[in-house]
Amino acid sequence: MSQAERIRVLVAEDNLADAELNVRELERAGLAVEHRIADTEQKFARELGEFAPDVILSDFTMPKFDGMAALALALERAPDTPFIFVSGTIGEEYAIRALKNGATDYVLKDNLLRLPAAVERALQEARDRAARRETERALETTRERLASIFHSLPDVVWSVTLPARQLIYVSPAVAQVYGRTPEEALAKPDFWVDAIHPEDRERVLSEWPGPLDDKIFDTEYRIVRPDGAVRWINVRRRIFLNSAGVPERADGLVRDITGAVRQRERLARLGRIRDLLGAANSAFMRIREKRELFVEFCRIAVARGGFVLARVVELHRSGKLSVAATTKDLSGAFGAIVEEYNRDPGSARSLLAHALRSGQVAVSNDMRGDRRVSERAKLTAVGNYSLVILPVRVESAVVGAAMLRAGEPGFFDQEELALLSEMVANLEFALELEAKQAKLNFLALYDPLTELPNRTLFQDRLTQALEASRRSAKMLALIVFDIERFKAINDALGQRAGDQVLRTVADRMRAVVGDVNRVARLGGNMFAVMYPAIQDAADAARILEESGAEIVGRPLQVEGRELNISSKAGIALFPEDGADADALFRNAEAALKRAKETRERFLFYAAHINARVAEQVDLESRLRRAVERRELFLHFQPKVDLATRRIVGIEALMRWVGPNNLMMSPARFVPVLEETGMILEAGRQVFEMADAVYREWEARGLNPPRIAVNVSALQLRQRSFVNDVRAALGGPDNGVDLEITESLLMDDVEESIRKLRALRDTGMRIALDDFGTGHSSLAYLSRLPIDTIKIDRSFVHGMIEKAGDTSIVTAIISLAQALRLSVVAEGVESEEQARLLRLLRCDQMQGYLFSPPVPKDKFEGLLRVA
Repeated sequence: MSQAERIRVLVAEDNLADAELNVRELERAGLAVEHRIADTEQKFARELGEFAPDVILSDFTMPKFDGMAALALALERAPDTPFIFVSGTIGEEYAIRALKNGATDYVLKDNLLRLPAAVERALQEARDRAARRETERALETTRERLASIFHSLPDVVWSVTLPARQLIYVSPAVAQVYGRTPEEALAKPDFWVDAIHPEDRERVLSEWPGPLDDKIFDTEYRIVRPDGAVRWINVRRRIFLNSAGVPERADGLVRDITGAVRQRERLARLGRIRDLLGAANSAFMRIREKRELFVEFCRIAVARGGFVLARVVELHRSGKLSVAATTKDLSGAFGAIVEEYNRDPGSARSLLAHALRSGQVAVSNDMRGDRRVSERAKLTAVGNYSLVILPVRVESAVVGAAMLRAGEPGFFDQEELALLSEMVANLEFALELEAKQAKLNFLALYDPLTELPNRTLFQDRLTQALEASRRSAKMLALIVFDIERFKAINDALGQRAGDQVLRTVADRMRAVVGDVNRVARLGGNMFAVMYPAIQDAADAARILEESGAEIVGRPLQVEGRELNISSKAGIALFPEDGADADALFRNAEAALKRAKETRERFLFYAAHINARVAEQVDLESRLRRAVERRELFLHFQPKVDLATRRIVGIEALMRWVGPNNLMMSPARFVPVLEETGMILEAGRQVFEMADAVYREWEARGLNPPRIAVNVSALQLRQRSFVNDVRAALGGPDNGVDLEITESLLMDDVEESIRKLRALRDTGMRIALDDFGTGHSSLAYLSRLPIDTIKIDRSFVHGMIEKAGDTSIVTAIISLAQALRLSVVAEGVESEEQARLLRLLRCDQMQGYLFSPPVPKDKFEGLLRVA
């Protein structure tokens, strides 16, 4: 103890001399002493408080104050102050009891030399105890602070032994992070392994325990809490080695970083969406075609935006919905949603229908649990996801919607929706530009009232058509017409009625012509139409008659009134009336002007064509009346057996008395019947007449052979051909056969065979006419349901002078015999031809040598002679 250090000594002694002896002994030992003496309990108690001694010396036995009482009082008031008994009489039993009760030491009065050492030792022990208590208090404070810190930390503090991985400590935060109490965690030390997400488990366990040194190692992975919640955690750990360098313990922290990971993912998503926004804007600036815009929007959304599916649906003017673009094939569930909307848009219950009707963005961050979503069980069959539907507007009208699907629920927040809405706004801007450009293009090339091509576009299309006609060497007709008395309609009923007339005429033109590129409104009440690949002027006139009847020949309903309109037309033909579009237009309009001046319904530009077409139109008109009045009749030409010269067959030939009561050649009027389609009715009448004549001759006992009737290509092409023939003949016992040209069969061989076989099954015989002049294939000949081959008159006429024709006739006869068919030679006019045919073993002949075609009464004379 330092010499300068003073100690405060409280002496409990009733003998003042003994008390002074104690103090002097201490001073003599070199101690600096400040002392107080108390001989009563009251004074002792007061001095304990006021003097605050460093050490207490007390007699054991005092008349007024007992030493044990002083010890008890000292322990109560100053428990850390050393208490030494200094007494002359204290037995061993009392000494032990005193020490047990808290006395520090005892010194006998007859051995005071021990007192200074006892005091110094007691003071040192007191100081040591005080230091220990201070250290303990500091440690406890530290423990309490650490416990407080651990309790307040959101991170889990843990410690495990190695290599056993025995968990020896885990902080209370384990409840918030892992969903387990510290007690549950300590009871199941491997709980943290079980909690690792299955997709991350292999990686995490392969990393454990990490570097075997004192470096800090951290990793991130997912865990699954007992309640099923998935959380992201960051684990930081450090390995502690023992003196031998062997891993002994691992301590670390577990931090729940779910929020940070989600924020990181959100920032990444926002970065992708911003990247998507930039890429989409670039595409919107580059692309001007609507369909391509939609396709590129979907492609970029998946490739750059990280969405698993992108679709654009388009709402048409009709109110119907269709899928304009998609990155995946349509599912049955989504197809059902589109069908539901198209059935009744107003009552459709899907989220898409709601977005289209309201024009508001629709978001579902939990498709599986969203009650607004129809078909949600089917839509989420492969997993839950998020969906956003962004309506697309053009000029304030909803024209569709963009649909984006994220691969997980809870994807979309307000910032992402703001960026996506901005992207859709840019898409809308691009669509508006496209619509405006399309409108400008439309106004530049189309008539806004009728939506037909205008003169500019039509002239371009006409130029292209003329080039095609020039390459194919085909004729083209340009017809320009206007509506008569149109100004009177406008004046009487108003412009709105006049506009309706023009629109109706335009609609009829589209329906009749079929191709909108071949029609136009030239301005005012003038229209144009072109017909490529026509045969001749008569063909053009016939087309004009037929189409005009449909376009202006029928009454129109205008504002509740029925109107009858008419037109005047001018026709120019390529190449005769102009080599280019300008020339053709000028000449067609000139023809229209002349038609209006002369009050003709239509005129061709070339005068000589008008005369010819007028004659053709007149012929068609007369023929139509002749067919309607059943003025066509038959002549008959016999087929004669070459050996016996007996009539074995008859061919019925159509005849007509034309204008001026002159017989017109069939070569003149039959093509007109075929071109106009009147041959269908005329052919039916021929069948009826042939059947009636045969039945009449048979009834009169003339024993007529069967009568053959020629069939045209148009008749055979009719689906109802077989039924039409049966209906015209009235029954199986009709005595009428068919003659078919070989070129007619080649249009549709299989179908022709089917039809002819059906008629042959009824008893009819079939002859193949003009054999050798067509394009038939010998491969089909054996399959054709025919009975006779007729050799064309061109070979018969040439066989006397041309060896080649003789060879052809010989070959035809040999082929027919091989196929067990009979052979008829047409156009036999001389005995020399007949003798040669007989030598070649031909069966029959037909021609002027025996008889030309004759009327019914004259043929009856031939039958009587026979």
